[in-house]
Amino acid sequence: MQLSRFTDIGLRAIMRLAVSDEADDRVTTRLIARQVDASEHHVAKAVSRLIELGLVQAQRGRTGGLFITEAGRAVSIGWLIRELEDDREVVVCEGEHPCPLVGGCRLRRALADAKEAFYRELDRYTLDELVSGPTSGLLRLLATSAAGEYAKKEMS
Repeated sequence: MQLSRFTDIGLRAIMRLAVSDEADDRVTTRLIARQVDASEHHVAKAVSRLIELGLVQAQRGRTGGLFITEAGRAVSIGWLIRELEDDREVVVCEGEHPCPLVGGCRLRRALADAKEAFYRELDRYTLDELVSGPTSGLLRLLATSAAGEYAKKEMS
């Protein structure tokens, strides 16, 4: 199963926010876009969804920025991907060009079962677990180097 670009960006954004702390400079959509190599527009859409889900908080103004919530730190990765992917089907059997086997095919059920097994496995992990250990160091390095470049460009 391949995740959508939207889900990929949402996961990258929340992982980046998970390693932020009070000492960090302000984390913005623009900064995250630079850090995760995505367009600001796409990051803004993903962050908006994360805010709707209660996993990220946005604060406006000079001292504002994006902050992960406690719910965001504890979220199950399986649940988060379900929400970002909108739990769509792996294969669409009906529609403009319906499959002629739709009435008697067992593939759709097998794929749905496989998708649920995929999510169940991801349900075993929380965001905090994913961003700990070596991943945390890499994310912090990414945040530090990209934030420095961003600050230099903003000042010039």
